[in-house]
Amino acid sequence: MTTTPHPAVERAGLLIGLKRYEEARELLTGRLTEDPEDVRAWVKLAASHLGDVKNGAKALEATERALALDAEDIGALTTHAHALRHAGRFPETEGVLREAIRLAPDHWHPYALLADWLWRIRMVSSGQANGGAALREDLVAALREADLVAREAIRLGPEEVYPYEVAWLIADMSADRSAADRMDEAILRLDPQHELALARWTKKTATAPGVNATQAATLYADALATAPASGPMRQGLDAASYRLLRGLRWPALLCLALAAVGVDLFAAQGETQRELPLAFGQRLWDLVPMAVVWTLGALLRYRRLRAGIRVNLRSLVRRLTWSRVVLGQAVWAMLCALLITQIPWTERTVPLVLFWAGLVPSVATMWFDRPRTG
Repeated sequence: MTTTPHPAVERAGLLIGLKRYEEARELLTGRLTEDPEDVRAWVKLAASHLGDVKNGAKALEATERALALDAEDIGALTTHAHALRHAGRFPETEGVLREAIRLAPDHWHPYALLADWLWRIRMVSSGQANGGAALREDLVAALREADLVAREAIRLGPEEVYPYEVAWLIADMSADRSAADRMDEAILRLDPQHELALARWTKKTATAPGVNATQAATLYADALATAPASGPMRQGLDAASYRLLRGLRWPALLCLALAAVGVDLFAAQGETQRELPLAFGQRLWDLVPMAVVWTLGALLRYRRLRAGIRVNLRSLVRRLTWSRVVLGQAVWAMLCALLITQIPWTERTVPLVLFWAGLVPSVATMWFDRPRTG
């Protein structure tokens, strides 16, 4: 029996970390042929089976051999619990983890693992006792019990991320948003690149009341710089970028309204409408406020965006049909505004048709297309 890991076992552990499970098993098989009483080698062999094909039976056999050599080995006990779970004997894991806690009452990991699994075990028992449907009151009690264990894991391992992850899950299942937010803050304090916690915090901040599309897109872009592979944050950036594209319709509709004012489309009671056709100089002048609207309302905002957000806007137009729809509506409304002001109309019938043709498509879909971000 070895007290410190053999070099071959250490190398196998590194290979398991790299997910090269078959190579790890070859090393461990050779080591166990040399010394069949190497507890650490049996534990690592079980871990290789769990990591590769989730072979609970072989992992269980390996952990049983390890525990036969040393029934009080904490690593063997926790790996045995994993093996039991993958072998379909989930309820038995509670007793194994409680034994690990009894043997190592100051070690945080068995507490965290028990808290993670305890409420699930209770739900399995509740479902079996109630015809397959777990009771809500049993879930509440199980979550309360698991929360106490998770708090003990945090007390024993305040600088470890896993206990906070477990506590977050329990708080989320309990619909305790304030507790879940506190756990996310703790996780990000320990691991600023934690993908899930960062995605949740960014979504919470970006969707808070008063946060506009530009601010939301910037938050997601900053978060993606930390965790570029995060799917949820890419979806969040897409949603914020889509809000930016939807906002382009407002400058276009404002220009359409300015065009209607420029040709005096709607007669006010007691006032004489402007004589048509408009002079060439007047038609050119009508372009000035439109240029100001687009410069202030779109061009300057676009130039101030992060380069990554600008790239994502162009990508979103290629990928998402509704992005092309809202962009097309803005272009169409602007085209109608230009036709109204720049053609020397002699009567208002056609400009009036153009005004409604530019207005109605955008207004008709403005609320309907809000969720079209996927």
